[in-house]
Amino acid sequence: MLRSRNIQPTRSMGQNFLVEPGVVRRIVDVAAVEAGDQVVEIGPGLGILTRELLGRGADVVAIELDRELARFLERDLADVDRLTLIERDARHVEIEPLVGGGVYHVVANLPYSTGTVIIRKFLELARPPATMTVMVQREVAERMIATAPNLSLLALATQLYAEPTLAFVVPAESFLPPPKVESAVVRLVLRKTPLASPIEIETMFQQATMAFQRKRKTISNGLSQGLEITKAEAESLLERAGIDPALRPQAVPLESWIALSRVSDP
Repeated sequence: MLRSRNIQPTRSMGQNFLVEPGVVRRIVDVAAVEAGDQVVEIGPGLGILTRELLGRGADVVAIELDRELARFLERDLADVDRLTLIERDARHVEIEPLVGGGVYHVVANLPYSTGTVIIRKFLELARPPATMTVMVQREVAERMIATAPNLSLLALATQLYAEPTLAFVVPAESFLPPPKVESAVVRLVLRKTPLASPIEIETMFQQATMAFQRKRKTISNGLSQGLEITKAEAESLLERAGIDPALRPQAVPLESWIALSRVSDP
């Protein structure tokens, strides 16, 4: 199909086309897509996942950055009225006007280079999707679902807004061209409200970023150096939040990071 249309996968766009039908069916099964569901797909590529979603009766908004691929999909799926194709960078698309006021879901094989940015964009929307079922690098998937003592900044950013589950691992041979790493499908069920307020989230990420930049140090040392406060001040904050100052940042649970943001001065 690629050769007949003179389409070359573009490395700069992170294009690795999913070509294994069994994996596609499994992704849509995990997403639990039903007839009448509204689905946003990022990076449809050749449309293998798009066709499966449409075949299940979903209404699909597909956002494709690559002009040649967008034109191919326009021609190949021109007779499908349940498909809306948007040629644009998903990082900069206003989602709300595309999905109206109803419930919607995200199902996508995300580009490796921009996957985490796109996930955070949807998580932080004023009206986020009900669920996200996305394929990313396996390493990224494992960081998203991580808990203490292996917490990461990405886990904090994900779990504040959603409950993530690693559904299954996808081998490199399922793609054309095969990537050098394994992929994994993650399903995120969005919380009705985030676990913290916007102000608390801003404070938490300021603190967590400083600490995780120094993750080989104790959290008290990391906060002291990163926030330019004394070690005694850092330890006082941590103790008020019920956090052992001797812990490494990755060993501090999400709930404790939220507690730390709540005892900190705005």
